[in-house]
Amino acid sequence: MRLFFLIPLFTGLIAGYFLNKKNDEIGYIAGVLTAISLIFCLILAPWQVQLGLLVVVLFGSKKLLQKMY
Repeated sequence: MRLFFLIPLFTGLIAGYFLNKKNDEIGYIAGVLTAISLIFCLILAPWQVQLGLLVVVLFGSKKLLQKMY
């Protein structure tokens, strides 16, 4: 399994760190960069990681919906 998908993930995490520290325009740019890099990370991730995230989201959303109703 190649770990190239971790590069945009760490870029997004670093940008997210700056998002919390700044409240001016650079914070907004960092927020956009974080969202784009996390989406890009999911696209580059191997299918095993994508399948695992899908299972977590599906079962997690069922539990959250049961708590709400």
